[in-house]
Amino acid sequence: MPLILSVGETLFWFGSVFWYSALLLPCPINARRDKIDYLKRNLHIFIQKRLAMIALKKNPNKNFVILNLTDIQLSFEEFDKNHRACKILDYTVNTLIERTHPDLITICGDLCSENEDEGYNAFAEFFDELGIPWAPIFGNHDNMSPPEFLDKIADRFLTHPLCIFEKGDREMGNGNFVVEIEENGKTVSALIMADAHEVTPFTDENGDTKYSYETFWSKQFDWYREQIEALKNKGCKDSTLILHTPLFAYRDAAKAAYKNSVDLKTMTWEESLTQKVWNENFKDSCGLYKDDICAPVFDDGVFMLLKELGHTKNVIAGHDHKNNFIINYNGINLAYATKTGIGCYYDKDINGGTILEIGSNGVERIYQELVDMTSFL
Repeated sequence: MPLILSVGETLFWFGSVFWYSALLLPCPINARRDKIDYLKRNLHIFIQKRLAMIALKKNPNKNFVILNLTDIQLSFEEFDKNHRACKILDYTVNTLIERTHPDLITICGDLCSENEDEGYNAFAEFFDELGIPWAPIFGNHDNMSPPEFLDKIADRFLTHPLCIFEKGDREMGNGNFVVEIEENGKTVSALIMADAHEVTPFTDENGDTKYSYETFWSKQFDWYREQIEALKNKGCKDSTLILHTPLFAYRDAAKAAYKNSVDLKTMTWEESLTQKVWNENFKDSCGLYKDDICAPVFDDGVFMLLKELGHTKNVIAGHDHKNNFIINYNGINLAYATKTGIGCYYDKDINGGTILEIGSNGVERIYQELVDMTSFL
C-alpha cells in the first residue's frame, strides 16, 4: 500500500528536505557524503515522528548505539565556538561520535543555563550540526525556569527535524515520551524518557520547611505502567529509563556495593575497574562516587515499580557531576551518566558519555566512555 501524506505532512517532508540541504551545504565533501548516507538510512525516523510515532529502525546486521550525554549546562556566551567551554564540549562530543558511531544521542537534563532563551537556541543548533538524531529531557536546572518558558523551549525543540521529543501530559511535567527501537518490524527495546522535575517542599522533624529533589509525580507511575504494558504486548522484553535525578535506590546501591575501606574521594577510574573496591556480588560494577547522591530525601517508590513490572533493566540518571558508577542492584543496572564538558562544575577526570548497545534481543551492554580534556584546562 503506498504511503499517503496529508497536506501538512507533505509540507513537512519538503521542509525537511530543504532543512537537510541547508545542513549539508557548509560541510566538506566527505562529511556531506557521510551525512547524506546517514539521512538516507534514517529518513523514516522523521516521517514516523510527525505521524505521532517515535520508532527508530535498527539495522539487523549491527547493534543500535545510543550515546547519552548529561549536564552540559553552558550559557549562551559559553556556546560561542571560541569559548573554552564550547571547545571542550565540541571536542568531547565529536570524539565520542568517532569512537562509538551512535545512531541516537540522548541528553538527560540540565541542558544549558536556566531561563536563558538564546542558550537553548545555541544548544539545539550545536546538536543539529552533528547530523545525528538527538533526544533531550529536562533536568532540575531547566525546571527552575517558569513553566511557560520551558513550554516555549519544548515547542521550539519540536521544530527541529533531528530532535526527538514529545511534551506529553502536562500533569506529568514536560517531556515524557517513549522511543522504540525496531528491528524487522518488531520492537526489541525502548527508552522511556521521563521528566524528573525540580524540588518539592517537606516539613522535617523540627517543623522546618526543607526541599527534596523529585523523580516521578503521581501520574507518572500510572503512565509508566501503561507504557510497559504496551511494550510487553508488542513482544518487547526490555527497556531503559532515562531521567535526570537519580532514584532513591542509588543510595542503597552505592552503600551495598562499595567497600567501606575505599577512599571514594581519591579513587581513580582505573581503580574502579578492579574488584578490590567492590563488595562480593558487586564485582561487575565500575565507576566513581565523589559527589553526594542528590536523590529524593524519601523513597520515591520508582525502583519498587521497576522491580514489580520486571521490564526495565537499566536506569540512566545525571545530576551529580562527579559520579559515574554503574551498579547492578537487584537485577537492574543503576547508572550515573558521565558528565559532558565543564559546565557549572566538573571533575577533570570525569568527562565523556554513557553508551547503550542494543542488539536483536534488547540491551547487550552499558558502559562509560571517557574523554581526556586536560589539554584544554
